[in-house]
Amino acid sequence: MESTKKYWKGLEEVQKTPEFVERNKHEFAEPLPVEELLEGTGLNSPTPRRDFLKAMGFGLGAVSLAACNVAPVVKSVPYLIKPEEVTPGVPNYYVSSYKGGSILVKTREGRPIKIEGNPKCLINNGGLNAQAQAAVLDLYDISKLKGPVVNGVDKSWEDLDTYVKQALSKVQASGKSIVLVSNTVNSPSTKAAIADFSATYPATKHIMVDPVSYSGILKANQTSFGKAVLPQYHFEKANVIVSFGADFLGSWISPVQFTKQYVKNRNLASLEDKKMSRHIHFETGMSLTGTKADSRIPVKLSEEGPALLNLYSAITGFSNGGASLSDNNAADAAVKLAAKELLAAKGAALVVSGSNDPATQSIVNVINSALGSYGSTIDLDNPSYQYMGDDAAFAMLLSDMKAGRVGAVMFLNSNPAYFSATSKDFAESIKKVDLTISFADRVDETAALCQVVAPNHNFLEAWGDENAVEGYYTIVQPTINPIYNTRQAELSMLNWANTPVQDYYTYVRGNWEKTVLAAAGLKWDDILQSGFVSMAAKPITTNVTTTDISNAVSTIIKQSKALDKDIQLQVYQSVAIGSGEQANNPLLQETPDPVSKVTWDNYVAINPKYAQKLGIAQFDIVTVKGANYSIDLPVLHQPGQAQGTVSVALGYGRKNAGKVGDNVGQNAYPFLSFVNGTLQNNTTVTVTKTGGYEELAQTQTHHTYEGRGIIREATFAEYKKDPAHGSGNHGEKKHESYDLWKKYDHPGHNWVMAIDLNACTGCGACIVACSAENNVPVVGKDEVRRRREMHWIRIDRYYTFEDGDKKLTDEDSIVEMGGNMENVSVVHQPMMCQHCDHAPCETVCPVLATVHSNEGINHMAYNRCVGTRYCANNCPYKVRRFNWFNYWNDSRFDNYLNNEFTQLVLNPDVTTRFRGVMEKCSMCLQRIQAGKLQAKIDKRVLVDGDIKVACQQTCPANAIVFGDANDPNSEVSKALTNERAYYVLEELNVQPGVGYMTKITNKGLQEA
Repeated sequence: MESTKKYWKGLEEVQKTPEFVERNKHEFAEPLPVEELLEGTGLNSPTPRRDFLKAMGFGLGAVSLAACNVAPVVKSVPYLIKPEEVTPGVPNYYVSSYKGGSILVKTREGRPIKIEGNPKCLINNGGLNAQAQAAVLDLYDISKLKGPVVNGVDKSWEDLDTYVKQALSKVQASGKSIVLVSNTVNSPSTKAAIADFSATYPATKHIMVDPVSYSGILKANQTSFGKAVLPQYHFEKANVIVSFGADFLGSWISPVQFTKQYVKNRNLASLEDKKMSRHIHFETGMSLTGTKADSRIPVKLSEEGPALLNLYSAITGFSNGGASLSDNNAADAAVKLAAKELLAAKGAALVVSGSNDPATQSIVNVINSALGSYGSTIDLDNPSYQYMGDDAAFAMLLSDMKAGRVGAVMFLNSNPAYFSATSKDFAESIKKVDLTISFADRVDETAALCQVVAPNHNFLEAWGDENAVEGYYTIVQPTINPIYNTRQAELSMLNWANTPVQDYYTYVRGNWEKTVLAAAGLKWDDILQSGFVSMAAKPITTNVTTTDISNAVSTIIKQSKALDKDIQLQVYQSVAIGSGEQANNPLLQETPDPVSKVTWDNYVAINPKYAQKLGIAQFDIVTVKGANYSIDLPVLHQPGQAQGTVSVALGYGRKNAGKVGDNVGQNAYPFLSFVNGTLQNNTTVTVTKTGGYEELAQTQTHHTYEGRGIIREATFAEYKKDPAHGSGNHGEKKHESYDLWKKYDHPGHNWVMAIDLNACTGCGACIVACSAENNVPVVGKDEVRRRREMHWIRIDRYYTFEDGDKKLTDEDSIVEMGGNMENVSVVHQPMMCQHCDHAPCETVCPVLATVHSNEGINHMAYNRCVGTRYCANNCPYKVRRFNWFNYWNDSRFDNYLNNEFTQLVLNPDVTTRFRGVMEKCSMCLQRIQAGKLQAKIDKRVLVDGDIKVACQQTCPANAIVFGDANDPNSEVSKALTNERAYYVLEELNVQPGVGYMTKITNKGLQEA
């Protein structure tokens, strides 16, 4: 019988077959190139033409949607008449502002695709955190409203304005108040718009309330100094830092700014006189800042107040009111040591507390006053305006709403139905208000209770400004036309107030020209180029408080005694999710927690030894029950957690966030309680097993190689005696090695990287920056559970447990030995493809999909890869990722990157990878090529610093350095020839291109 099989000599002949030609007529104007055939699975497979268009950033559905709904219509490439500023394939950068810091927004053909820090920003100095990096994705969120809504019905803006004006007139005539509830507003133009609105409606009150409050500091400073301000802290000027629960590197006030300051006094590469700041940290749960402390002391919430009082007594000699730490000998000894070191560093010392209790902050004030910190490490004369919320004012508003004294309430960037500790009370109170308006961009928890939703622009579509700190003004300018039928909230208020204004751009410009620009002697075009104006700082004065603190002392002791029972609950901010405002952002949901490495959930953190005592196993679901509220969450055994306590993160449990954020975790805000005029973290709970079990989606636990010499550490005392201590760079003879490969020549460039473990905080900003730059897909909770996350860079977290003179790393054995796992230190290590010169992945690839360049880069040819995964098995660093599915374009996974509209955020310079191929860090090859091309256009040689990879550019700690090893004067060359430099698993002789620098811990003279 004759065979029906057909055979071809090569792919070129396939293109000539009738089957292929017929199919090609329907999809392509020209024959497919041979390379694209490799993407298919056979002649009968669907042609990936639409996938190709999406990968290039032009989803067909997105373009159609934009053409219908975006006003004005923006023409896609090619242009009939090309805008002057747009060159296809060449990015444009616009300066704007995000939460007070100046940023640069990268756009391609009119689409914002990436946010970078402005290197000239006086707050963030070019660094950004994970939330800022992910913010560009919020612009394309399909969960947002497409237009205004009145009583649940879509309306035009004209109809909405008519309805609101009539309702406001009735409220004004009734004598009831009109209340605007917002988060902190530091925008001069927004304040002016509110003032104009109030001029038309004199009954208007403006109340600011923040989800995470700093009212305690404001009230304490009002009492101590007569200034209800949030001071600016200067960690770079502090030789000794003592923190009580303030996660200033992770979530407290301004973490990027503080990280930049913190590392300046701990950067060993620039410390010629070999000085290093000393950091002592008291806290309940293991925080990011706690992982960086030189000495970390676990304390219960009930012990933080007495510890502060004992410190106050040891420094000033005054009575501590009988506060005792008799049950915590370690904390008692640490307080005495901290007092000695703070006094020795007088004038260059800093004490901070994360408590929102005015009494506690008053004690902090008198301690800092006694240490001479005001005027040096603390500045009250040039304060921060980042948080100005008033918890007491919001509590009064609830009372007025209940009593029917409020006729209208408007919510601007505020969602109290979610974050209010008394959310049920709020939901009942708002029913008694005649007119309720939300400016939310979606029907969030508060907007769902309102009659009118007037959706606001995203900040990337808006004009505006910010004044985050005294004398520093930043501009917010749009980088794209409004995607949906939204309107600037300030413009809505001005329209309702019948204020004559052409548009909000004109309003902002006029306000700046009358105030900021006139004072600075600048023109409007100048600010559009620079992005900010910085006025001369006010003279810093030495503030001394002599306030009687006897009431504060008694209050602290009373509250501590009330807490010292049952199990104490600490609620805290997640570094990635924060207050929950960006809970619908999949990039943030999949960013691992810096300490626990958990994604897509909050959980109950408990010390493993204490969990053993309670009979609670890892991932058991437990009920955490307070006085009036309870939640069910899985348990995570967390080393470093204080005995007798549990911790739960805020920002989760959203019900109206959107497709991504809805029902992720549980809401912990109702555990906060209103005490002493502020919302405080002082709740006791019971923890009981439900019988359920849920595995948390953790990273690192499946890509680990503990027990090998991957982390190298030394104390500062050892470093001062021998800078190479602990690094292994003492000139010892290495074991003889034999190469199967010839040595690679790098005649032009040799791209390498150096990472300083002493600087890295593990914040995760680099993970999000890498994902945004390189189109790394989000895979969702279930896939992370299956060990399939796709991050090209991960940050490994390693614990070291102190047991006398021994250092242990095995958690299970320590529990069995009876250790409580409190005395734990942590090291963070960023890990990506090491771009080895003798790469073991390259030798096992059967199709040469991974190859080495003469510039030291390990390349991936995706079209060659057939998914054998030999390379991943042979990689000693476990940094290669297998694309099990077409994650970025598969609707089965719980992220909205698979929507055609949101694919407009993809970077067209980086191809999206398809199912069945390996992918990994490329050292941002597209940036390398762009840098070389720019130098060629400028007719000059490439210089050090021209090229910054995404992780390096965003790092707040400047822990990552990238450059050319062939340039002996480059920053990376100097770093890799430093005494502290070493290579991970260098004994394998794979010759990695990424070097690390030894972690140095300043234990202090008494502990060294």
